[in-house]
Amino acid sequence: MRKLLVASLVFMFLFATSAVSYAARDYINIVGSSTVYPFATVVAEQYGKSTKFKTPKVESTGTGGGLKLFCGGVGVEHPDIANASRRIKASEVEMCGKNGVKDIIEAKIGYDGIVIANSKNAPLMKLTTKDIFLALVKDVPTDKADELKPNPHKTWKDVNPELPDVKIEVLGPPPTSGTRDAFVELAMESGCKEFAWVKELKDEKKFKAICHAVREDGAYIEAGENDTLIVKKLAANSNAFGIFGFSFLEQSMDKIQGSVIAGVEPTFDNIASSKYPISRPLYFYVKKAHVDMIPGIKEYLKEFTSEKAWGPDGYLVDKGLIPMPPAEREKYEKSVNALENLSL
Repeated sequence: MRKLLVASLVFMFLFATSAVSYAARDYINIVGSSTVYPFATVVAEQYGKSTKFKTPKVESTGTGGGLKLFCGGVGVEHPDIANASRRIKASEVEMCGKNGVKDIIEAKIGYDGIVIANSKNAPLMKLTTKDIFLALVKDVPTDKADELKPNPHKTWKDVNPELPDVKIEVLGPPPTSGTRDAFVELAMESGCKEFAWVKELKDEKKFKAICHAVREDGAYIEAGENDTLIVKKLAANSNAFGIFGFSFLEQSMDKIQGSVIAGVEPTFDNIASSKYPISRPLYFYVKKAHVDMIPGIKEYLKEFTSEKAWGPDGYLVDKGLIPMPPAEREKYEKSVNALENLSL
């Protein structure tokens, strides 16, 4: 009888503790991409003003770091939403599954361009993707097949005689950043393919090892996930360049300018039409198990996917978001609010 009583008391204690834990958070917790951060912050503020729910907590942790936190498990100690400046990887979905995060909702929110910007007090740069690759890759391919050499380029003029004789100094995101992932895939990989023997490689792992490896000798400086800080550093150093999302350029055009890439300027229209070569989609991911656990998630999704937010005349456009075409917006508005599961 005593054992039964003790067991009952232990069960009641654990149940009560669990109930308190699940009820311990009454606001949405959002982590992830520094690029999506400004958009999520504006939506969170609007949501906080227009609903009965508390304003969500939004943190800029980088895409990779945010998804790692998101996939850590189910429960109030884990984030509800992860912002991402690239699509979630199959390996990340697998990591989520191993930790009990089985059902994930994917929201594609629009498009963004990645800019290579510098101070307005310096000349405007006109770069090719090959220039970018040669300036930032760790080991440069030679004309001889399977031969690499440590990057010898110290100045932009070393990369291309038509560029200025200025030391290569580029501030950019760390490996955990979705912007970094997209940049190496869209810009560096494109430039890498200018070398015929690399382009013809059948070994994908070897190809990526050559094309995606960023130099570590000081020419490329990992500047964390604070893109606003990079903008400030560019304004103070006219020789430096920075890599970040178009929205940060648009908000600081009085101080900085975006380099022309492959003859195309980084403008809203050029990114929307896909003319600008370094552009990518943006996302956020929702933990379905938290929808009924944390108050207000459904309302947050409704706010973010509303025309007044992400539409062509929405308030997110004022922050630099490039809206999706109408059919694509309609598709994601329906799937997100129906809480449909992600399908890779």
